[in-house]
Amino acid sequence: MPPILSDDQFAALIAELRGAGCVFAEDEAALLREATVDRDDLAALTARRVAGEPLEQVLGWAEFAGRRVRVAPGVFVPRRRSELVVREAVAAGGSTVVDLCCGTGAIGVAVALALPGSRLWSCDLDPAAVACAARNLADAGVDGRALAGDLDAPLPPALAGRVDVLTANTPYVPTAEIALMPTEARDHEPALALDGGEDGLALHRRVARAAPRWLRPGGTLVIETSPRQAERTAAACAAAGLHPRVVGDDELGATAVVALRS
Repeated sequence: MPPILSDDQFAALIAELRGAGCVFAEDEAALLREATVDRDDLAALTARRVAGEPLEQVLGWAEFAGRRVRVAPGVFVPRRRSELVVREAVAAGGSTVVDLCCGTGAIGVAVALALPGSRLWSCDLDPAAVACAARNLADAGVDGRALAGDLDAPLPPALAGRVDVLTANTPYVPTAEIALMPTEARDHEPALALDGGEDGLALHRRVARAAPRWLRPGGTLVIETSPRQAERTAAACAAAGLHPRVVGDDELGATAVVALRS
């Protein structure tokens, strides 16, 4: 089969993406070409990307923790920095895993795959995210369910006091700072997945308060945060009776709080 684009046409595609502000235009052009079967399809995907839609939503997948996960339009795109949450959750270990504000389900799926024999409950308030997470759980062959509801509300009561590890990548952008975010996040990802309230920590406080109900003694909460918010996230966990520590990874540009239930 002849290539979709000639060398000159491919160079023009790169130039179009670069002109739209895509920093990694060459890589993106190659991925878009790979994802299409004809020029009309490529033109449609390129138009979406040039309009500012996140590349992962255009392609329908994101690379996370060494595998591709489905990404649906309008669903929060998993960031590589969240791999720190996965790493700390896997280090905590266990067989009963809960992932709150799951989005695509990428964090929970990665944790469950690294803990053979585990069972996963992924929760999100956004029905589109829950549907996407359910597909990712099924694709990965993970034993688990994706549940719709506010934070921990949809979890079965029988899980209380039995969860080994609870992960959470809640919204933590202060409301006033959402307007300063890149266009592709601000305009194409739901505010529900970005807005963390006045100081960005409203959901962190709620997760910290909820965690002791679900964690077994010795169970662990791992919650993504930022360097400037980390101490206040940790303080919220301590106020809930947990024993927190702040962890970071400079290569990933990531910060998290790991909090143990005694």
